Amino acid sequence: MPRDPPLGDGEARLAEVARRTGPAAYTEELGQLLVRLLPALRDSLAPLASLATVIGSPARVDEYGMDPELLVRARAVLDFFIGTWWRVDVQGADLLPDRPFVLAANHGGTAPWDAAVLRAVVARQGLPRELRPLLDPRALAVPLVGPFLVRLGAAPLRPEVALSLLDRGSSIALFPEGAREAPRPWADRYRLTRFGRGGFARIAALARAPIVPCAIVGSEEAAAPFDRRGWLAESLHLPLLGFAPALPLAGLLGWLPLPSRWTIRFGDPIEPPPPERADDAVAMAAAGERTRAELQRMLDADLASRRSVFL
Repeated sequence: MPRDPPLGDGEARLAEVARRTGPAAYTEELGQLLVRLLPALRDSLAPLASLATVIGSPARVDEYGMDPELLVRARAVLDFFIGTWWRVDVQGADLLPDRPFVLAANHGGTAPWDAAVLRAVVARQGLPRELRPLLDPRALAVPLVGPFLVRLGAAPLRPEVALSLLDRGSSIALFPEGAREAPRPWADRYRLTRFGRGGFARIAALARAPIVPCAIVGSEEAAAPFDRRGWLAESLHLPLLGFAPALPLAGLLGWLPLPSRWTIRFGDPIEPPPPERADDAVAMAAAGERTRAELQRMLDADLASRRSVFL
């Protein structure tokens, strides 16, 4: 059997990961995994079929539309997706502060499944502070998925909402790369783009809340790849196709969650600049870049240790 590249050779390790998780392996592994998951899916049909009851009319909601009882009522459904469908491996949970914090995570695909998973995963850590994901209002307006996320605890991405939640003792989760109208090219998965002007760092500074980098691996492959530019080129080994537009198969396929294997890793908290520097653009940009660099380092390490997308 071929030996893995030396651990010290980072570039070689990432190249080997790219080979193991390329389109050919992707399709073969997905087929194998779906066969394995069929019995578990059959056994889980009862709680999944009760989803309509789970998201029925709530007794009460907070000012942002969260149903405080939904996380408990939807536990069977969330358990299936987190434990069986995506098999989420959580690392570094002991690093989460016991005071309100700002979670800065990478975002994969177009559907905000990662927001729901983060909300549920942090709730299971027994922390005194709940985690509220903040999403672009357009994502919260998507039929079915948007209202469910709102009921589960997501809130609109606005500075005043973020500061209000932190002030009342909640933690918040942000995706600093911002909303994307379409998934990033296949070859650019897990390559972080710029974090804008450090808006999340300003929120953390004003609230005196530590910033927790969070690396999520697996969320990119949970979305069907066919509408990503570069997928067909890599699948057919025809580099010139990389300049061709993506296949017109977005829509429903983009929202269909595939059973990729996830890892969620929380990093060491980063103290933000003091509140008096919240309007210092240079300080905020530096704090944002420090977070981005640490998050990219975490993603690279987790990708290098990944052996398979699905299995």
